[in-house]
Amino acid sequence: MTLSVFNRSAPAAAPMQRIHGGPDASGVPRFDFSSNSNACGPCPLALAAVQQADASHYPDASYAVLRAGLAAFHGVEVGRVLLAGSASEFIFRITAWVAQQGGRQVCLPAHAYGDYAQAALAWGLRPIAEPDQAQLVWCCEPSSPLGAAHAPWPKWPLHAPLLLDCAYAPLRLSGTPSLTNAQLAQVWQLWTPNKALGLTGVRAAYVIVPLGAEAAVAALERLCPSWPLGAHGVAMLQGWVLPAVQAWLAKSLPMLRDWKARQITLLQNLGWQCLPSDANFFCARPEQGHDLSQLRAAGIKLRDAASFGLPGHVRVSVQGPAAQDALKTAWHSMGDGSHPA
Repeated sequence: MTLSVFNRSAPAAAPMQRIHGGPDASGVPRFDFSSNSNACGPCPLALAAVQQADASHYPDASYAVLRAGLAAFHGVEVGRVLLAGSASEFIFRITAWVAQQGGRQVCLPAHAYGDYAQAALAWGLRPIAEPDQAQLVWCCEPSSPLGAAHAPWPKWPLHAPLLLDCAYAPLRLSGTPSLTNAQLAQVWQLWTPNKALGLTGVRAAYVIVPLGAEAAVAALERLCPSWPLGAHGVAMLQGWVLPAVQAWLAKSLPMLRDWKARQITLLQNLGWQCLPSDANFFCARPEQGHDLSQLRAAGIKLRDAASFGLPGHVRVSVQGPAAQDALKTAWHSMGDGSHPA
């Protein structure tokens, strides 16, 4: 997809369509493979915290307790914790800041979450493939939609802000992170625990900022609206750092690994080509053309990967055996009897 700066003298263009997984105009899918939320969730303790949140009052505008808890969890100073309404909100905010600083080029992964490009379009940053020539570099590991290691990394030391999207780091099922702890201290780490907790309906995120980024933090705080997090977002993030919640997450990973192995075998038996992945999701190419609308009518939703630059592929999250068997049954019902049993 080629992005260009808006021409203010030209007629307004139609809004770019945003494609996401999860519920749609038909409601919540009975079996949702399109969202990368933890299929073992929601985490009971985190859900209870959200349900018991006091929505009758504003949160503390400084979020002092929340910031301190997140800082302790990551072993960093409180001044390195930056709050955000969601990952998408921060993607647009930091892109705006880079544009205000005179940035003109952004490095995007070849296949990535669409809001990186959306924000670049909105602020007139030209996407390029060379990280060492950009004023903003986006990375995600495990990546979406592939669930793989990021590449290429820029040269060290960094000359431009590197944003590491950590959305799926807590859901890593194999492989190891590419960056050392020393390198992580030099990058902007964007965390969105709602996926790992199975609570994607709660919008809340935070950033662990690099060492020595005090001036940038102050500028980004000025660009932030008041109360970026509501009471429910605060409750989820406070629950995220609890040892019992982290224990629940750790316990869910072996189950997800078992489900993933079963799901890959099932899809391969249907003739699908499954691409390698380290996360709780992966991309696959069905043996023949597929009509996702028919599956959706049967209560099953997959994520078409064409918008990620992978035509003919779907992104599927790891789901439990009942959902997998429902997908198998629905796929057979769509075919002409040539699919293997």
